Amino acid sequence: MSATIIIIAVVVLLVIWAVSIYNSLVRLRNNRENAFANIDVQLKQRFDLVSQLVSTVKGYAAHESSVLEKITNARAAAVNATSIGDKIAADQQLSSALAGLKVSVEAYPELKANQNFMQLQTELADLENKLAAARRFFNSATRELNTSVQSFPNNILAGMFGFQKEPMYEVQATERVTMEKAPEIKF
Repeated sequence: MSATIIIIAVVVLLVIWAVSIYNSLVRLRNNRENAFANIDVQLKQRFDLVSQLVSTVKGYAAHESSVLEKITNARAAAVNATSIGDKIAADQQLSSALAGLKVSVEAYPELKANQNFMQLQTELADLENKLAAARRFFNSATRELNTSVQSFPNNILAGMFGFQKEPMYEVQATERVTMEKAPEIKF
C-alpha cells in the first residue's frame, strides 16, 4: 500500500508540474499578444495621423505624388493586415514610405514653416517614440516566450501543446543596409 501512495504522489506531482509549465506558457503567449495589441493601438493612431499629414503635404507638394502614393498604399496595407506577421511587414513598409516623405519635405521650406504641418510632425515624432517603446516591450515578451518554449523541460510540453518560437519585431534586411551606412552630412 505504501508503494501505491508513493506512485500516486509522484503522478500527482508530475501533473501539477505539467499544469504549472502549461499555465506559464499560456501566460507568456498572452503577454506577447498583449504587447502586440499595444503596438496595434499606436499603429492605429499613426495611420490616422499619417492621413492628416499626407493631406497637408498634398497642398504644398502636388508633384510629389509618388511619395504620397507609396504612403497611402502602405497605410492601406497596414490597416488591412490581420496577422501579427502581416502587421509587422506593413508597419515596416509604412515606416520606409514615411522616411521618403521626410526627404521630400526638405525641398519645401514653406511647408516646414506651416503650423499644421509642424504640429503633425511633432505628433508623428512622439508617436514614433511610443511605437519604438512598444516594439521593445513586444520583443521582450517574445524573447521570454521563446526562451521558455525552447528551454528543457518546457520544450517537451510546448511541443505537445503547439507552442512554438515566435518571430521578433525586427528591421527588414533592406533597412538594415541603409542603417549600417554612415550618415551623409551636407551643408
